[in-house]
Amino acid sequence: MALVTIVIRDMANRHHGFLSSVMLEVAPNVFISPRMNPGVRERVWGVLSDWYGQEPQGSAVMVWRDSNAIGGVGIANLGSPPRELVELDGMWLVHRRSSDAGEAL
Repeated sequence: MALVTIVIRDMANRHHGFLSSVMLEVAPNVFISPRMNPGVRERVWGVLSDWYGQEPQGSAVMVWRDSNAIGGVGIANLGSPPRELVELDGMWLVHRRSSDAGEAL
């Protein structure tokens, strides 16, 4: 189980209410769960993704520890701008991808 952080911006109120019911809101629109297992993380993100598909406004980013990902960090996005971690010459960089507003990583 790992720390999971979700940050939302300009999303419908139900996103905020749902996240408040399953995570701690440590700052406005910043939600954390110190011990969320991968199954719960995927279900929470699935709910957000489904609702975003029905009402595509705002954006969300989820970050968690992923030892198989570049930099050991997993990133998922809804809305824009989607970003991903890339490794270049031994450094980690954040790359802004161009894609549709509703695509999730």
